Amino acid sequence: MTSPEIVVDRSSPIPLYFQVAEQFAAAIQRGDLAPGDRLDSELQLADRLGLSRPTVRQAIQHLVDKGLIVRRRGVGTQVVRGEVRRAVELTSLHDDLARAGRQPSTSVLELSTVGCPAKVAAALGVDADSPVQHLRRLRFADGEPLAVMENWLPLDPVRLTLDVLQARGLYAILRAAGVRIRSAQQRIGARAATAAEAQMIGERRGAPLLTMTRTAYDDQGRHVEYGEHLYRASRYALEVTVAER
Repeated sequence: MTSPEIVVDRSSPIPLYFQVAEQFAAAIQRGDLAPGDRLDSELQLADRLGLSRPTVRQAIQHLVDKGLIVRRRGVGTQVVRGEVRRAVELTSLHDDLARAGRQPSTSVLELSTVGCPAKVAAALGVDADSPVQHLRRLRFADGEPLAVMENWLPLDPVRLTLDVLQARGLYAILRAAGVRIRSAQQRIGARAATAAEAQMIGERRGAPLLTMTRTAYDDQGRHVEYGEHLYRASRYALEVTVAER
């Protein structure tokens, strides 16, 4: 088991649990604690630091809530991979993960031709109930579930297949077919995970999820795809660069 040097200041107004948690977080960010490293038990940490077990337990829970460590029955407390940070750009999650040195993989949960739902029809510029392609995927980063992605696309110019979707990102598939995606309307929000969603992505029911809807257009202004995506807030963050007008 692994534990960095932790020093607590009992005269500080900062709560002891927070001092411990922040020093562990700093060690993880520096790389002193690597993904997969196991931490000392609560009892061992409490004994070494001269703190009560409830204080140490609160520090550990704080790190769990921040998505830096995870408790696994029979294994103990382990450091997890850092969150995926993604700039808000017109890119696919698959390509962003690969560029960041993470290993993307995909489980295709659904691929079918369906009548277009009314809310999607407006976004795709087609009539409600007209046939469109519908896909739902579970995206992994380094083998860990990260996002549930649902998309609708016109039947032309690309007919999607299961094998291709498991191997490549959606935008890479579209580019290979000659579709030039040039702009998109995007909305970002948040909500709590349902029981089914939580089980699918390895979170607890009610855990925070980031939501994103996107309508993409090609260089001729034609509708390319509409997507509704869910991301684990404990593992994923969106970054935006802002500038003064």
